[in-house]
Amino acid sequence: MLVLTRKIGERLRIGPDIEVVVLDVRGREVRVGVTAPSSVSIQREELYRQVQDANRAAAQTPTLTAAALAARALQKAPAPLPSPKDGLPCES
Repeated sequence: MLVLTRKIGERLRIGPDIEVVVLDVRGREVRVGVTAPSSVSIQREELYRQVQDANRAAAQTPTLTAAALAARALQKAPAPLPSPKDGLPCES
């Protein structure tokens, strides 16, 4: 890990198109600004971990619920033939 010391207003460059600037320091809190292309995802660590945990949980749960399985079974079942009481002629 690279550790750098910066003062308010000083910047860091990460590659040609990412810039980090120290905006403010108050006690143990540091405000940081990041300029990066829209293709670069920037998230707070705790949110990133929540998304990763949710993705892992979703990948481990069965994708088809009981209702979805029942609907699929109904789609595959042959259609019943009409009965005479339905008002349609029966085939002989």
